[in-house]
Order: sequence, then C-alpha cells, then structure tokens
Amino acid sequence: MDINNTPPIKRIGAQNSLPAAYYRGGTSRAVFFQRRNLPEDKTQWAQIFLGVIGSPDPTYGRQLDGMGGGISSLSKICIVGPPSPDDPDADVEYTFVALGVRDASVDYSSNCGNMSAAVGPFAVDSGLVKLKNPHSQQNANGSALTTVRIRNTNTGKLIHATFPVVDGEATADGDYSIDGVAGTAARVQLDFLRPGGSRTGRLLPTGNATDLIRIAGGGGGAGGEVRATLIDAGNPCCFVLASDLNVDGTMSAQQIDEDAGLKARLEAIRREAAVAMGLAKTTDDAIPGSVPKIGFVSKPKGDDAASSGGNVVVRAMSVGQPHKAVPVTVALAVAAASKIPGTTVADCVLVEPGSEERRGIDISHVSGRLNVDAVYDDRGDLEAATVFRTARRLMEGRVFWK
Repeated sequence: MDINNTPPIKRIGAQNSLPAAYYRGGTSRAVFFQRRNLPEDKTQWAQIFLGVIGSPDPTYGRQLDGMGGGISSLSKICIVGPPSPDDPDADVEYTFVALGVRDASVDYSSNCGNMSAAVGPFAVDSGLVKLKNPHSQQNANGSALTTVRIRNTNTGKLIHATFPVVDGEATADGDYSIDGVAGTAARVQLDFLRPGGSRTGRLLPTGNATDLIRIAGGGGGAGGEVRATLIDAGNPCCFVLASDLNVDGTMSAQQIDEDAGLKARLEAIRREAAVAMGLAKTTDDAIPGSVPKIGFVSKPKGDDAASSGGNVVVRAMSVGQPHKAVPVTVALAVAAASKIPGTTVADCVLVEPGSEERRGIDISHVSGRLNVDAVYDDRGDLEAATVFRTARRLMEGRVFWK
C-alpha cells in the first residue's frame, strides 16, 4: 500500500490509517504527521488525533486503545510541513497539539518544548529538509551538525534545533543524558529566539515582576492572596511560591496528584492569571489545564546549589496533572524570570559563588535537574533561551484509528 495515499477520513466498519512516525522528544512522546498527509479541512483533524491517541478514556485514563500513555506528556501530536512561502527564516513549520486523556480536549494553544527537540530530527529523517544547506557545521569530532530552523505556529516564534546527522538521518547514539530518560543519546540544542510574548505580546504581560492574585475560599496567604509572577517566554506561565501555598516545594508528583485541594487551588490561581494576562476575559473562559502553565517554586535546601540539587526548585502542572519533569517551555520561563529582580523565581534562586561564569541555572524538578539559560540584550529584551535535550525516532509507517 502506498503510505502517501491518504484514505477517506471515515470508513464505516473499517479502520482508517495515515502515514505517521512516533518520536520521543526530551521527556515526552508524540505521533508525528506530515502536513500534506492530513486533510485540508482542519475541522477533521480532531477526530483523527483523538482516535490515534486513544482519547477520551474517562473510565480508565490509560489510552490503551491508542498510542497515548495515560499521562499528558504521552498524549501529544506534532504536525510538520514546509514553511510559508513568505517566511524565509524557517526551514519547516511545526504545530503542536495536546490531547486530553480522560476528556476529548484538542488544544492548540501552546507549544511543547520537549517535542520541539524531535521536530528537527523528524524533518531530516522524513526528507523535509536537505542536509547540505547553509545551516550545517562540523562538531569537534568531525561529525556533521545540522541546524533546522523551525517556525512554531502555536506561538509564531522561531526555534533553531542543532543536532548531529549520519548517513542522511538524525543521529541517535551519543553520550548526552537528560534526567527522566534512561541511557544516553545525541544532544539536541534548542535555541528559542526572541521567546518573550509568545501569546500576549509582552514578556511581563501585566508590566509587573509580581502580582497579587486572590482566589475564593483562600489559597494560602492572608485573605486568599498569593504572590505570583506572570511571564510569557516560550509559553505564558504563572509561578507562585510553595510557601504561599503552605506546601513543601519538593513534593513528589504522586503527592501533588493525591492532594485534591492543592490542585484545585492551583487551577483557580491559573484561571485568575489567565484573565490578568489577557488570555481570557473571565475565569470561566480560561481553557482547562491550558495556558498559562502553572508551577510553584521554592529555594533549594542546603548551603549551596551543588549539595542541594540545583539553583531553584520547580514543580509544574500540565493539563491539570503534576508533570513528571519540568516542561521545557516552563523551564525557559523560569530561566527568564530568574534574571528579573523581584520575581517569585528570582527570590528562590540559590546562587553559587563564582556561578556568574557558569551558563544558565539548574532547575531541580521531580525527575532530576535541567540546565537552561536565558540571554537578555543591552536593551533588556529577552534575546534567546537555550536548553539541551535528546530525541529519537521510535517507529514509522502507518497509524490506525477507528
């Protein structure tokens, strides 16, 4: 069967299929489609994506009838294709879709930094970009390094992904490791260019380093007020202090998931933040579990970052669930906020002696650490944010749904 022969979208009594690939990117996995293999009518995409991933699964939440894995980091779709003819700065165009696990939500509102690490390799492996281009260079070992310029349609921002290639394919083997993923692999450098204002148009949508957010029925702090930093870098994010929530900042994902009251407070704060950032007119309009992303921060315990496990501790939520590892776009926002005096993040950063010479900060998350850096220009504008991940092709062929 010709894998590029797109079948009718719905055939009663028979399974439907499309050409697809399955990739791990960072600490996430997603099904990849080439844009040309999907229907021109985007209203038909939702039924395909939900069927492929196995959602909704309201009773069991495991997505066993699809490619999902029962948690938000494994319930994702990526669509990659040629860039717009009037976009000379991009080699490919990429759209990210987050799918609900227990519900039928299909969310295009934000990008996924982890899956962004797999977009460049997919573009090379699938022949969407030519390897011998002006963006190629050589690494220290003489292997070919290729930079793929990616336009993310969710945010409109550019991402440069640099990684090694061998025999016309993205290299899988390497000695780079990331917390949350077993083993080592080839390193993928992600440079998010001018990531500020991805959805709101401003790095600090309210113009403040911190804002007071009040939620009904309390929420930690006097009178139900919490101090929050609302920042838009990579994705809109809201960071509150663990101490304002009266919780331990090093809680495990399971402990967070079992604390229904904490999750309710975080969602209430997130919805208020959505209104304050101009992402929603009312709290009822805020998309459940979507942007802004929310996390709580705390200062590492110990006398120095080396012994305490990083420069700042972060626990992040994703689509209403505690994330097993800090999402990359949330990490970018943490790095950006860490360099703005007065933010909740900056107040929690533990600085090591001589660390001014070291690049970026180490974020302590549930699964380990993540090093990330944010660079500001002379005018104080966020120029770029950089993070290192790994990615690997797991499967390609056809994916089926009914």
